[in-house]
Amino acid sequence: MPIDSINLDLASADYFDGRASLWAALEIRSSVSDDSPTAILGFDETFLRPFARALIEAATTRAAFRMTILQETRGSDRFRVVEYVTGLGKALEELVLQPFDNVVLISAATHKAGGNSEESLFQLPRTDSFLRAFARIAYVADRSLRDLLADMERLARRRNSSATA
Repeated sequence: MPIDSINLDLASADYFDGRASLWAALEIRSSVSDDSPTAILGFDETFLRPFARALIEAATTRAAFRMTILQETRGSDRFRVVEYVTGLGKALEELVLQPFDNVVLISAATHKAGGNSEESLFQLPRTDSFLRAFARIAYVADRSLRDLLADMERLARRRNSSATA
């Protein structure tokens, strides 16, 4: 599916168990799908900055980049990154960013008992204009998301201190 536009969407923000967290989605729009948004990745607050860095590095160095996604040790039911391309929120362990002449192919790497395999998920343009625009929106979005988390933490501290007073 050709990508006409790409955007980041804040799906949820929550304060639970003494921790502020959020969930965002990387969405594409295409004339093939009547310009309706289609989520391709869902992720928590720790993913956007390293993903943007990996995409820029893979595209500029023309070397494949493997991005391991470490899961939180507190609970196995909370995932850091899921993909929506092949199903409804399949958790990812590792992404492979493989640059080609005009695109960067994003694949999910799986480690099974029989060996390793990769499944293609989507591709992003490798043009200078796209990479500059993606870096800019990723930077602004990451800063906004981190500000939101800080505000949520501050409000929770204030609420807790007023409740105990």
